[in-house]
Amino acid sequence: MITRTTPDSSDAEVVAPAAEAAPAVAAAQTAPAAAVGTSSSVGAPAVVPAVAPAFLARPARKPMARATRITLFEREVRERLSRAALDVIFARADRLSEGQRQSRGGREAFFGSTMLTVDLAAFADVLRDACDAGTAHRLAALMESDATVPRRIREIAEREATRIAAVRLKDLRIQIAVRAQGAKVFIDVDVEGALA
Repeated sequence: MITRTTPDSSDAEVVAPAAEAAPAVAAAQTAPAAAVGTSSSVGAPAVVPAVAPAFLARPARKPMARATRITLFEREVRERLSRAALDVIFARADRLSEGQRQSRGGREAFFGSTMLTVDLAAFADVLRDACDAGTAHRLAALMESDATVPRRIREIAEREATRIAAVRLKDLRIQIAVRAQGAKVFIDVDVEGALA
C-alpha cells in the first residue's frame, strides 16, 4: 500500500500497487459468464435443457421395393453389312468364270464356276474402314450370315453361266463358299444347270 500527500491538502490518497491490482483485473476477465437458465437464488445449480442428437431424430428408412414388373422388349447392338457398300463391292469385284456343256443321261447340261475376288486395297478410296486382314475376315463372316448376299451372288453366277453357255439355263443348282485370305475375300460359286 502506497500513501501519497498533495501540497494543497493534508489528506492522504491511498493508491493500490500495480502488482496487487493486476490479479483482480485478470480474475474479472476470466470469470465465467452466467449460465443460461440458472436460478435467481444464490448458489442454485444451473438447469440445462436436454437436446436429442440429430441422428436420432431422423425417421427410419423404408426398405427398397422389389421390382415386380419386367420389360417386354430388349435392345441389342448388331453389326451388319452396309447395303451401299455391298453394291460397290459386287459391282467392282474381280470375276473369273469358266464352264462347258456336258451330256448326262441323254440330256445336255452346263457345269461351270465363277470366282469373285474382293481386294480391299482396291476399295480404300470408298471405304472408311481399314482395308486389312481383320476387315477381310469380318467381311467374309458377315457375308455368310447375311441373307441378301447369296441372292446377289446367285444373280452374278447365273449371268456368267448364261454368257458362257450362250443359251438360257434352267434348274440351276448353285453352291457358294466364302473365305478370307490376307486382305482379300474370295467367293467361289459352282453352277450346274440344264439347257433350256
